[in-house]
Amino acid sequence: MTDLCSEDLATIYAKPTPRVIAKARPAIDVHAKKFIEMSPFCVLATSGTDGSVDASPRGGGIGFVHVVGPNQLLMPDRAGNNRIDSFRNVVEGSGFVHLLFFVPGIDETLRVGGRGTLSADPDLLASMVEFGKPPRAVLSVAVNEVYFHCGKALMRSKLWAPEKVQRSVMPSISQVIHDQTSLGEPESQEIVEERYKTQL
Repeated sequence: MTDLCSEDLATIYAKPTPRVIAKARPAIDVHAKKFIEMSPFCVLATSGTDGSVDASPRGGGIGFVHVVGPNQLLMPDRAGNNRIDSFRNVVEGSGFVHLLFFVPGIDETLRVGGRGTLSADPDLLASMVEFGKPPRAVLSVAVNEVYFHCGKALMRSKLWAPEKVQRSVMPSISQVIHDQTSLGEPESQEIVEERYKTQL
């Protein structure tokens, strides 16, 4: 396999149209705001001091990411695995973040980029109680780029199609990690899901 170089790309891909370039906006408009307020899930991407990139799933109730204004988002952080790779990148790395928002049933996605900072202000945390708990921290994003992605990727994948994979085709995450590390005791999917319900 031969690796492509920058010059090769120009022979494979046509230049983006002016419309594609122009759709990248410097702020959250009425359409992007509505999309974010309908979204229960996004992927957060950050970059570290060593050039590494982290991408992690984030979710909550519909509209869990708060649109404060055309250039600011607030995202509460809920219980996770405590690796905090994303947040280390925010405070120690470049500080640049990108969010990719999904809305179930809509094939288009929304990308939002900017610079992130973290807060654990008690009043701010208290204003974002969900699932009976305040977040542990809040990510504030100073937004400088917003644009919609077309729906081709989700249409190809049929992500929202009613046909679902049965969870039983994969072992529980507990079993997977036990097999990979020999640490902890393997648990059934039912036990894992019941524990998750207390940790949301």
